[in-house]
Amino acid sequence: MKRLFQLALIALTMAAQAAVGQTTAPVADTPPQDIDQLRSAITQFLTTQAIGLPGKIRVSIGSIDSRLKLPACVTPEVFFPASSRAWGRTTVGVRCIAPSPWTIYVAATVHVDGEYVVATTSLSQGQSIGQSDLAVVKGDLTRLPHGAITDPSQAIGRTTTSSVAIGSPLREDALQNQQAIKQGQAVRVIVNGPGFSVTSEARALNNASEGQLTKVRTPSGQVISGIAKLGGVIELAY
Repeated sequence: MKRLFQLALIALTMAAQAAVGQTTAPVADTPPQDIDQLRSAITQFLTTQAIGLPGKIRVSIGSIDSRLKLPACVTPEVFFPASSRAWGRTTVGVRCIAPSPWTIYVAATVHVDGEYVVATTSLSQGQSIGQSDLAVVKGDLTRLPHGAITDPSQAIGRTTTSSVAIGSPLREDALQNQQAIKQGQAVRVIVNGPGFSVTSEARALNNASEGQLTKVRTPSGQVISGIAKLGGVIELAY
């Protein structure tokens, strides 16, 4: 009987030791996310999104707090939150699906280094712009006002709708096409078609800037529409 009691006691002791060993065995920690991998993924995403922009692309990534202790992700996915885009200061999101889901948001800046047009002299309102009034400079296009002009040909021959300070970028909304036609003016109508060109006379029914669609009345009383050109010309194409 004593022998059986000793054997039972030994068995209970071994079971207790096994249970303790199971609860105190070290558990392997999930490896942390490589922050440099996230920065590389964000840079690649923004560079791809910026393809086609008019200049050289540079991407700057804001800091990612290493104290977040993000679990390593098999395939981090970079995305744009609503209203974000690859232009100037922006925000991107990075999310993980597996093995542990998480989402973070990171500030970034997309620089677009290119050429734009500035005034070489002070321009007054209503002034017609010539080649000598302009210069092409280089800089970060994302820092310019909306509608900044990048090609001098977009400005030459047009007039300013407001004054422009020397060195200031020219904007599309600050220029208008030069007036080409005045209401009541006698104009020359040129009709161009495959293999032919016909010229006739007419009278303008409204004012029009160069490139605008305008209406004229022919000597026979017919009203036709065409594109206003400098020099009192209306062009139609068939």
